[in-house]
Amino acid sequence: QVQLVESGGGLVQAGGSLRLSCAASGGTFSRYSMGWFRQAPGKEREFVATISSSGGTTYYAAFVKGRFTISRDSTKNTVYLQMNSLKPGDTAVYYCAADLSGLAHISPNQYEYWGQGTQVTVSS
Repeated sequence: QVQLVESGGGLVQAGGSLRLSCAASGGTFSRYSMGWFRQAPGKEREFVATISSSGGTTYYAAFVKGRFTISRDSTKNTVYLQMNSLKPGDTAVYYCAADLSGLAHISPNQYEYWGQGTQVTVSS
C-alpha cells in the first residue's frame, strides 16, 4: 500500500510562490509516475501536472502556462510542484497521486493512490 502525504500549502498573495511537496511511502517510488491535481469548491477535480517514473516526461495543464514546475527526487521519495506567479484562480485543494504504470497520465482515473490534499489559497 502506497501512502502519499502532501505539504506546503498555505495562504499567499497573488503573484507569490509556493512549493508543494508529496512524500511517498510504502512502495517503490522510482517505479511510479506522479501527478498533481486540484479541486476548487463546487468544481470537479482537474489535472495540473504529471511526471513519469524516470522524470523524463512531464505534462502540464494549459492554465499552468509556464508558471508551475513538477519535479521528483527519488532519494527522498518526494515529488514537488513549484508554483510561481500564483493567481486567485489557483485557489484549490491540491492532491498528489501515484500511478503504478510509471507513465505520465493526465486522467485522474489512471492513478491508483491519492493523498489527502493540501489547501492553497491565493488572495487578490
